[in-house]
Amino acid sequence: MRRRWAALALALVLALSLAGCGGQGEREPGVDYGQAENWAYLETDRTAPADVFFVCPTVYGGGTDRFNMPLDDQEAKAAFLGATNMEKGIYDGEARFFAPYYRQAGLSVYELPAVEREAYLSAAYADVKDAFLYYLEHHNNGQPIILAGFSQGADLCLRLLKDCFADEAVNDLLVACYAIGWSITQEELEEYPHLRFAQGEEDTGVIISFNSEAEDITDSLTIPAGTRTLAINPLNWRTDSTPAGKEENLGACFTDYGGNIVTEIPQLTGAYIDPERGALKVPDVSPEDYPAGLSIFQDGVYHLYDYQFFYRNLQENVAVRLAAYLGQRQEAAA
Repeated sequence: MRRRWAALALALVLALSLAGCGGQGEREPGVDYGQAENWAYLETDRTAPADVFFVCPTVYGGGTDRFNMPLDDQEAKAAFLGATNMEKGIYDGEARFFAPYYRQAGLSVYELPAVEREAYLSAAYADVKDAFLYYLEHHNNGQPIILAGFSQGADLCLRLLKDCFADEAVNDLLVACYAIGWSITQEELEEYPHLRFAQGEEDTGVIISFNSEAEDITDSLTIPAGTRTLAINPLNWRTDSTPAGKEENLGACFTDYGGNIVTEIPQLTGAYIDPERGALKVPDVSPEDYPAGLSIFQDGVYHLYDYQFFYRNLQENVAVRLAAYLGQRQEAAA
């Protein structure tokens, strides 16, 4: 069975290449993802019912002369691994974990006008796509896939979803895409009909996304003023503005670079979706206690805490969606 899937996977990767998913155009030489050193995590020696393909958020500062993270920068790679560890525990309870190092765009890129950012983000995405295609051909073997990322990682996951999951055989493997800390609009769903946004707690093959902010925020890098993003509330798993009280919050967890939970606070905050912006409004915390922490965000934008505020609810939901997917697969095989 595994041999048969390996042959199918190879054919699929070739088909994706010809269709455009594998083509990169003119760029500097790619990363060799056949080398284990180019993966933060490459859990090929573990048995599990599913795989996580995780894309790390932005950790590289960048500058005026270097906008993408060089993979020979050991300090940057250590921060990259640490940031991955901070979120890994949400996803890997019942899954093998795959997380490629990639030449991500630095924070300085987000200080540029939007039109100027794209060259650096496209270069970062080219690495992620290469890594995913390598994983698909050499390591997937028909495993269900949980696609996950935060911030820049979420942006690149959405690009990967648009680009490579239009193929039915790949899309059928998708448990869910957790693209948290980035926006996705109804117009994008209409442009890419194979994309579906989550409508509840158990649906599969869907996008889960939200952006946390204080009630008075009307503009941010992730949701510019005048934009309406789609969102699902991670406390009640609704997409309307029905509020969830803080008693529904199973635990906010604040982790270190080793992935250890340093502080856990049950019932830290409730949340509701703003019907105008699609932002996830977080009413029970203050910017004084949870400052933005990055110059590209104003205080009240809780971007850095998207995962942390709702850690236990997200962790539980990954298990729920995976169980639903495996149940559907079992029924289909019966």
